[in-house]
Amino acid sequence: MSIVDTPERRQLRELTRAFVTREVLPHLDDWERAGEVPRALHATAAKLGLLGIGFPESVGGSGGDLLDSIIVTEELIRSGGSSGLVAALFTHGIALPHMVAAAGARTGGSLSGRLGGAARLGDDDLIDRYVRPTLAGTMIGALAITEPGGGSDVAGIRTTARRDGDHYVVNGSKTYITSGHRADFVTTAVCTDFPGSGELTLLVIGKGLPGFTVGRRLEKLGWHCSDTAELSFVDVRVPVTNRIGAENTGFLAIMQHFAAERLSLATQAYATAQRCVELATRWCRDRETFGRPLASRQLVRHRLAEMHTRAEAARSYVHEVAVRVAAGEPVVTEVAMAKNVAVAACDQVVDQALQLHGGFGYLRDAEVERHYRDARILGIGGGTTEIMNEIIAKGMGL
Repeated sequence: MSIVDTPERRQLRELTRAFVTREVLPHLDDWERAGEVPRALHATAAKLGLLGIGFPESVGGSGGDLLDSIIVTEELIRSGGSSGLVAALFTHGIALPHMVAAAGARTGGSLSGRLGGAARLGDDDLIDRYVRPTLAGTMIGALAITEPGGGSDVAGIRTTARRDGDHYVVNGSKTYITSGHRADFVTTAVCTDFPGSGELTLLVIGKGLPGFTVGRRLEKLGWHCSDTAELSFVDVRVPVTNRIGAENTGFLAIMQHFAAERLSLATQAYATAQRCVELATRWCRDRETFGRPLASRQLVRHRLAEMHTRAEAARSYVHEVAVRVAAGEPVVTEVAMAKNVAVAACDQVVDQALQLHGGFGYLRDAEVERHYRDARILGIGGGTTEIMNEIIAKGMGL
């Protein structure tokens, strides 16, 4: 029996599937048009224990590890959800781990360790003020790293934080921030030296502080139910107690948690591919042309077979790498390969799935149309395909 297919994880799949069927499917189209999911969905997911999967019970989580998180993500999409829904509902998966690690707790997959030496009292306080309420579904957090002129260049961050007594004074801007409109707080990467120096620190900045402005809601090609925002900081005074870990340990913290984010995106990619294979297969069995079902034609059958093969191969490799990450192995190159393999499979499969649906696949009423739009971000978020290739090349000694 596969390590990702235990009796407990089968029950987790069933719980996730029931959640999607009851709480998501009747409303997802409305959320897509509204541009966000309701806050009440977070509370519902928290009550079921889904929101806290992968976070230790000591910080208010449900326990489990990286593999359990992958199961939830995979099943949420395969049950009819979407990667956009994953982004909206589980943004805390990238907003909270740095706080949990700095406080000395261990999150799923042994990805986190104590950052910056001994945990500070302030780090423990962040658990009570931000982590527990978020995992309980009463707060929403976001992660703010990307800047308008920076893209994937994390070390080149130019948002600054100048120490002034018991506060930092923050100035700068962020963009493409997932859940930025709904978030109650933002885990923010700032430069504590001159702009672009690479000396980064993570600060938790609460919404409502003077000088902290949430800009326009960004309209996107996909992920319509996931709100995305621009953020601006003008002389925002942030208490030193809102610092995560020691000063200038932010770059290390960000790098340590990229593996989990990239595996989540890889999971979203292969799960989207699997869902599109299921949708296309169902359509080709039911749809008749010239008096025969589409699936009766060899060309269509072979195309579906190829799509299924790509999706299943990607799933197997992502699972293999995730098991190694969960065991604590330093598999940076393999994580990059897993993301690229899954994204490539997803790109090919969703394109073919929409093609097989014909004109109907191009309509907003078609589920495959949403997956087609949502899939495009997966090769960009968490490090572009090109960045992944550079990591792979370095792993090859090039």
